[in-house]
Amino acid sequence: MKIAIVCYPTFGGSGVVATELGLELARRGHEIHFITYSQPVRLALLNPNVHYHEVHVPEYPLFHYQPYELALSSKLVDMVKLYKIDVLHVHYAIPHAYAGYMAKQMLADEGICIPMVTTLHGTDITLVGNHPFYKPAVNFSINKSDVVTSVSQSLKDDTNRLFDITNDIVVIPNFIELYKEKSNENSPCQRSLIASEDEVIITHISNFRKVKRIDDIIRIFYEVQKEIPSKLMMVGEGPEKENAERMCDELGIQSKVIFFGNSNEIDEILCFSDLFLLPSETESFGLAALEAMACGVPVISSNSGGLPEVNKDGFSGYLSDVGDVAKMSRDAISLLKDKEQLKQFKANALATAKLFDIKEIVPMYEQVYNQAIDSKKCLK
Repeated sequence: MKIAIVCYPTFGGSGVVATELGLELARRGHEIHFITYSQPVRLALLNPNVHYHEVHVPEYPLFHYQPYELALSSKLVDMVKLYKIDVLHVHYAIPHAYAGYMAKQMLADEGICIPMVTTLHGTDITLVGNHPFYKPAVNFSINKSDVVTSVSQSLKDDTNRLFDITNDIVVIPNFIELYKEKSNENSPCQRSLIASEDEVIITHISNFRKVKRIDDIIRIFYEVQKEIPSKLMMVGEGPEKENAERMCDELGIQSKVIFFGNSNEIDEILCFSDLFLLPSETESFGLAALEAMACGVPVISSNSGGLPEVNKDGFSGYLSDVGDVAKMSRDAISLLKDKEQLKQFKANALATAKLFDIKEIVPMYEQVYNQAIDSKKCLK
């Protein structure tokens, strides 16, 4: 198949999932065309089946905000015609599903039928998409998609609750490339670069938005380090990072906390880790938790959104109500103090992650593409 993938090219979860999906599809022999405004951060163009097409938005003084949706839909039309694309796969409802639908209509006027698969990732539904300014367009775009998927049952339920959806939604969970984690087996994990031998290493990775409850992470670590020699690795950039650095200074723990910024070396960072913290207000899936578990790192998380579908309470880690810093701290301390239990939870985390191996999940998308191509909607 020739598949066009539209996504955000940033460090966010939807862009990472879309990029890794495209690369695996290319390894399986499909011809993949990424169409976005810059090269996705995890995209390697070393496979002859992978192509990248940049969407240029010309500057024009009439526009206060440059019309990316128009440029994207026009680019999609051109690429479908030039490369004989079989199916569009758009990630994130805004603005990609809307632009994809416009491209479908323009192509239909020329007698070209192109089916569209829309994957919902989270805030495109629960936050941005539910805003009154965008909700009608999002609702329309979802219902006009040939196939709709969501990354968790929780997100599917939220979508059906918040919108008037006539399309069925297929749940296809996010995934992890386990073989990438295993590539580190021949190179020893140099924990001494981060911490002393008697210290445990706790990690958090995110875009440092309010929804990630960065303050809670600092408070949990503050309680842990009082009981156990430890270091905290904070990976990512975002609006809450400066406040987190200030909190560490006020609590006198700045020497125990390392802020890395954005990084493409997530596997190496997780290699050092003993425990992962994700106390988010909500997570549509919890991809960062899955990446940690794939490296054998147990997770202390909230029980919000799709996290219970990934992190199994009392097995791969522990779940708590949002904001329950006291319980999360107790769970973390208890687990880190019991070396045998920690060893078992690390093994359990890896075993759980194997259920989400990319090779188990990608065939689900291939089935969806075939379903979209065969869809009667495409023929109307």
